[in-house]
Amino acid sequence: MIAPGDLAVIVGLNLVGAAAPGPDLVLLMRTATRSRQHAWAANLGIHTGAALWFALTIFGAAALLNAVPQAVTAIQIVGGAVLVWMGQRNLRGGLRDRHNPPADLDEAVQRLGSVRSAYTRGLMTNLANPKIVVALTAMIAPLLPPNPSLATALIVLASLWLSSFALFGAVVHVTSTERVRRSLLRAGPYIDIAAGAFFMVVGTLLAARGLCEAI
Repeated sequence: MIAPGDLAVIVGLNLVGAAAPGPDLVLLMRTATRSRQHAWAANLGIHTGAALWFALTIFGAAALLNAVPQAVTAIQIVGGAVLVWMGQRNLRGGLRDRHNPPADLDEAVQRLGSVRSAYTRGLMTNLANPKIVVALTAMIAPLLPPNPSLATALIVLASLWLSSFALFGAVVHVTSTERVRRSLLRAGPYIDIAAGAFFMVVGTLLAARGLCEAI
């Protein structure tokens, strides 16, 4: 079994990494300013992807992935392209809505689309960014037992997932209060523009790094 102290350090390092500004957090906050329900769906989508990365790290597959540069390069190129595609959609939507912002909170929710689509956006955003593989391998993998038992692996996986999900859930709860949503109602299109630009920049840099490594 893993020592409680080591588990606490692993969870702490994971929370520090999760709290760092990135596509997942930007998507979550952008969604939460319009709808708490959609934001929770996005959070679940993000952590569906995170569960995969956690499992790969715990069972040693992340180290194998890092040992094959071509695999990470391919993920960077494809993931970067996905982030750019998502970013340009947000950007175009924000530019379109500048002169026609949502009239009320109900309309703001409707413009997000379905709850299922919010889940899908969360999942795609997380899977598109392989940075988590590098971070988990560097910070967390060295603290894991060399050959963890299934019980140990499941305890670590559950601890990482639940702590990260709870952290993002707290962000959802604070950002999606009615007071915050009402104060940001008119700013919705500009939030979309800023989020879209952020996604496009991150995606471009990610894809460019992958292309440079492939050449």
